[in-house]
Amino acid sequence: MTFSAKQIADYLQGEVIGNPNVQVHSFAKIEEGKPGTITFLSNPKYTRYIYETQADIVLVNGNFVPEKPIKATLIKVPNAYTALAALLEMVEKNTPKKTGIDVQSAVASSAQLGKNVYIGAFTVVEENAEIGDNCQIYPQVYIGDNVKIGENTIIYPGVKIYKDCIIGNNCIIHSGAVIGAEGFGFSREKDGYRKIPQTGNVIIEDDVEIGANTTIDRSVMGSTIIHQGVKLDNLIHIAHNCEIGKNTAMAAQVGIAGSSKIGENCVFGGQVGISGHVTIGDDSQIGAQSGILSNVPKGSRIIGTPAIPVKNYFRSSVLFARLPDMDRQLRSLEKEIEELKKKLAEK
Repeated sequence: MTFSAKQIADYLQGEVIGNPNVQVHSFAKIEEGKPGTITFLSNPKYTRYIYETQADIVLVNGNFVPEKPIKATLIKVPNAYTALAALLEMVEKNTPKKTGIDVQSAVASSAQLGKNVYIGAFTVVEENAEIGDNCQIYPQVYIGDNVKIGENTIIYPGVKIYKDCIIGNNCIIHSGAVIGAEGFGFSREKDGYRKIPQTGNVIIEDDVEIGANTTIDRSVMGSTIIHQGVKLDNLIHIAHNCEIGKNTAMAAQVGIAGSSKIGENCVFGGQVGISGHVTIGDDSQIGAQSGILSNVPKGSRIIGTPAIPVKNYFRSSVLFARLPDMDRQLRSLEKEIEELKKKLAEK
């Protein structure tokens, strides 16, 4: 598909600075821009590239003021990154979707498939499963008994969804994700461990995206719940009976232990670890590699292991490198004090 700068600006409600008739057919990073491509400038660290990029169109924030001439046509928008996302989404929606049931798939006779569904080769859909309209189920996916999947959901190759789990509308589940495996539940006995059957399920609400090789365990009883709008990166583990609040986002390698409750609109950096039975308040932000051992109040900004307020952590981090010198000074002061005590005692 080819679009002119004017067409793009009209769609984004932006302002064209330069040639409104220049046309583009693909996207590029600003430092790798080529003729016929559109790019964007959002991070000030990349400003130098706008003066040398070969891209024909650059999306820029409305407050951008060039310091020297720019060859490309600019489109000013309130937020260049958001505008890029809108363009990519528009292109994605207009890309033809696969439909039909591959002859090498296995769909149970009792399964219910909606309109315009695609089922790829070697995918298995078990008894009484329900798949909504316009879903894309790629090859080598397993969908267990009684699983329900809403409309417009995309399941990429190799995903496994165990029995009784529920997936909402407009979800995206990336390759290798496992939804509904048994939670890590065992009772300690004298001679080992007794397995506790995990009889619940996983509920994933609308507009959730789950990254590659992420695992979400079914509950012991009831449901492990991922609420609407949650975004999970690759290689995340959500244990049994957890609940992740609406519009929370987690970066890669986060681990959430059993029965923890994460609030709405939280943001977790990579490799955050949450202990079991912990509650994280709404709107909290937790820095990368933090370890959370107790409840976190609403709106917290914390980092470290165990996690402490961000400002305190950064103040402390300044001292880390100085600790050896401080230790030597302390020992020296202690020695001087002892000598003074001896002298005072002799008088």
